[in-house]
Amino acid sequence: MPASLAHIHPGTPMGANLVADGATFRLWAPGALAVYVTGDFNDRRRDDASLLSRDANGHWRGFIPGVRDRDRYLYHVVGTGSEGPKRDPYARELEVPYPGECVVRSSDFPWHETGYVTPRFHDFVIYQLHVGTFHAPRLPRQGGTFLDVARLLPYIAELGVTAIQLLPIQEFQTRFSQGYNGTDYFSPEMDFAVGDAELAPYVAALNQLLDARQQRPYQVAELRGEMNQLKALIDLCHVHGLAVILDVVYNHAGGDFGDQSIYFLDRQPVGGGHRNSLYFGDRGHAGGLVFDFGKPEVRDFLIQNARFFLDEYRVDGFRYDQVSVIDHDGAPHGWSFCQDLTATLDHIRPGALNLAEYWNVNPWIVRARPQGAGFDTTLTDGLRIALRDVIGNASQPDERPLPMSRLAASLWPEGFDASWQFVQGPENHDIVFAGRELRIARLAQPDDPRSWYARSRTRGANGTSLTAPGIPMLFMGQEFLHDTQRSDHLESQR
Repeated sequence: MPASLAHIHPGTPMGANLVADGATFRLWAPGALAVYVTGDFNDRRRDDASLLSRDANGHWRGFIPGVRDRDRYLYHVVGTGSEGPKRDPYARELEVPYPGECVVRSSDFPWHETGYVTPRFHDFVIYQLHVGTFHAPRLPRQGGTFLDVARLLPYIAELGVTAIQLLPIQEFQTRFSQGYNGTDYFSPEMDFAVGDAELAPYVAALNQLLDARQQRPYQVAELRGEMNQLKALIDLCHVHGLAVILDVVYNHAGGDFGDQSIYFLDRQPVGGGHRNSLYFGDRGHAGGLVFDFGKPEVRDFLIQNARFFLDEYRVDGFRYDQVSVIDHDGAPHGWSFCQDLTATLDHIRPGALNLAEYWNVNPWIVRARPQGAGFDTTLTDGLRIALRDVIGNASQPDERPLPMSRLAASLWPEGFDASWQFVQGPENHDIVFAGRELRIARLAQPDDPRSWYARSRTRGANGTSLTAPGIPMLFMGQEFLHDTQRSDHLESQR
C-alpha cells in the first residue's frame, strides 16, 4: 500500500514540508511510472510505504511519518527512459558536499522584529556585490560567505547606500561562479556557508553588531547551515537599515546539470531531446537551457520561488537576469509569464522592488499590465556608456573636447515617466568582468589608477551617477577605486 495521503490536499505545498508527526512530500513528475521518497526516516528503503501516489495532474504526493527537521532525503524516480535518484527541485537546503542529498528544513530562524520597512522606490541606492569575492578572509581554503558579508555591514551602511544586491545565491554546480548557472533554486549556495566547526567565532562577531544595536544575540545552533546563515545576513541588513535584493535567474538554468538534478526530472528518454527534459525547451542560453514558459507548472515553479524568498527570507526585492531572454527565447509565452510574475508579487508585497534587466532598453518592461510587463524599474546603459566615454577621453594625453552633450542627453532615458523606473551606474558585474571593460579607476588613468587625476575623474563619475535621475547603483569596490576586473577565480580578487 502506498504512503498515506493524510495531510494531503489540493493546496499541499511542493517539496518536503514538516507537518504533524512527519512531513508531506509533493513532486511534479507527470511522465514518471513511480516515485519513491527515501531518507534518514525510512533507512532509504524503496517499498510500498515510501511509494508516492500520482494525481490526475502528474503530481506525486504522500505523507511520511517520523520525518524530522534536518533529515536527509532524495526521490527515486522510475521513468520510461531511466530510473534513479533525483533531488527535490523545492529542497530548502542540500547536504555538504555537493551533490548531496536534500535536507528537510523547518522555518526556525529567530528574526529580530525591528520594524524595518523596505525603502520607497525613489529612496533606493543599490550596492551590488558577489558573496564569494566581496570579503574572503579564509582564502584559499574557502571563498567569502554570507556571514563574512554580514560582518562588514557597518561599513556598507556607512557608505550611505540603502540596499545591497547579492549576485545569485542559489546552489550552482561549480566551485566558483558568478552564480548564473544555478540548478537548485530553493537552496542557498553551500559554499557561501560557514561549517559548524568554525561557526562560533562568527556568531560572536555578529553578536557584537547586535549588541551595538541593543538587539538580542544569536545562539550558535540557530545559525547552522546555509539557509539560516543567509537569513542572518538579511536579518542583520534590516537591523542596519539596509534592504536586500536577490539576483534571480528565471530565464535559464544550468550549465552542467548532473543526473540527479531538475534536468529530465521524470526520467523520460533522452533521445527525445531537451523538450523531454520536463522543465526546459530546446533553446539554450549562457551554457544552460531556457525554461519552457508554456507549461503552467514551470511558470508556477519560478513564481513560487520568488514568493518563497519574499516570505521565508523577507527579502526586499529582486533583480531579474536577462528578462529579454525570457521574452525572446521564451516566446510566445515569456512576456505573459513576466506579467503573471509581477502581478503575483505586487499582490503579495506591493512595496518590494522588481528590477528587470532587459537589452536593448525597453520602457514597456516597466509599464503597467496588461500591455506592459509590470516591473517597477529596469537597468539602463545610456549614462554608463556616456560616463565611461567622458572618463576615457579625459584620460588621454591631449586636449580633445569631451562629449559632455551626450552625457547630458543620457541623464533621463527616453520613454520613462518616473526617475525610479530606471537604474544607472558606471560599473556592474557584467561590464567589469575579466576581459571586458576596465573599472572606472583604471579607465580614468590606465597607468596609475591611484593618481590624483584618476581619483578626481572617478569621484566625478561616481558623483554624477549618485546625483543623476534614476536609482543609482555601485559595484563592490567602486567606492575605494578598486581597479581589478572581476573574476570567478578568487585569488585574482585579492
